Amino acid sequence: MATKKTFEQSMARLNEIVDLLEKNEQPLDTTIKLFEEGLGLVHECDSQLKGFEKKIDELASKKVEE
Repeated sequence: MATKKTFEQSMARLNEIVDLLEKNEQPLDTTIKLFEEGLGLVHECDSQLKGFEKKIDELASKKVEE
């Protein structure tokens, strides 16, 4: 089972992928695999950000209630 990457690790890998894709030096099959990996990382980061936002909202509402 693969370990879950931190948000920072996912963003770093996503930046690497973007750099590779911008150079346009990869074979088409590699480009497609990188693009697919990148999309997965975007979804993962989005999910993590939504979780962080929810946690912050919960903490903020607890503070207001006190």
